[in-house]
Amino acid sequence: MSGVELDRRGLLAAGAMAALASGARAALPPPRDFDRLAIWPGAAPGAPHVLPQELEVRRRPDGPAEDTAITHVAQPTLTHIRPARPNGAALLMIPGGGYVRVAVGIEGYAIARRFAEAGYHCFVLVYRLPADGWAAGPDAPLQDAQRAMRLIRARAAREGFDAKRVGAIGFSAGGHLAARLATVREPVYAAVDAADAAPFLPQVAGLLYPVIQMAGPFTHKGSRDQMFGPSADPAKLAAYSVEQHVLPGTPPTFLAAAADDKVVPVENSLGMFSALKAAGVPSEMHIFETGGHGFGLKRPDGSASPWPDLFLHWAGTHGV
Repeated sequence: MSGVELDRRGLLAAGAMAALASGARAALPPPRDFDRLAIWPGAAPGAPHVLPQELEVRRRPDGPAEDTAITHVAQPTLTHIRPARPNGAALLMIPGGGYVRVAVGIEGYAIARRFAEAGYHCFVLVYRLPADGWAAGPDAPLQDAQRAMRLIRARAAREGFDAKRVGAIGFSAGGHLAARLATVREPVYAAVDAADAAPFLPQVAGLLYPVIQMAGPFTHKGSRDQMFGPSADPAKLAAYSVEQHVLPGTPPTFLAAAADDKVVPVENSLGMFSALKAAGVPSEMHIFETGGHGFGLKRPDGSASPWPDLFLHWAGTHGV
């Protein structure tokens, strides 16, 4: 184990202790209109000798009670909201958080409710984080995302939606995870039960202000450092730069970002769109003049953002 890894784990442990001291609690129960299920039948694969201390905290002290983030995820979960008027399709929602936390409030529950109103079964993924000592390291989140897609499809018949009509939407670092889910063709974990017979590629992918690049001037340094540390091998960075791995047959992909994003440069979305176009993958991109990073469902003036309706129309043309 390198000194860098030890230093990072020490910092994470210190952060967990500070959060405990400030009154953070273990993961909270889901909102009343959601159900939660573990995605692995037992422990997640490749667990460290000492499991991370999972904590859920408000992202802002004066923010909405549901606007929380989970750090040091020990038990990956799906949190499910059922639509009142089902349209026969489902969506996996992958919140962001820079791979240091999973922001389940604004980019999870709120957006899941918006798409449940449109008829979708929505499943919010809480995934493991790469610096918490899991054997798979930077692939631990992808293990959870692949397993989540398979589990959703395995539940389709009992829930009453079509297992073929399942898409994925990811936000920020969750957009990087959704993009990897759509472009990595092989499973990154060994099958554990019958659910793993289901396919894991989404029918469509939505990438909102996504992290895409792991090398170059437009990299989101925070996500990169959480995955690899500050001194990663260039070949490894290239392997996780999603735009370099788009192939023909990648699921149709929708992108939306803001030109004034100062956290994850919009060039991440532009580069991904160029790669999709070069590979002949059906894709659509919307770059809004303003919005910054993490705009969720709102424009800067507080009005509703148009991207959910744009996505709904586009996804419908691709069977989801």
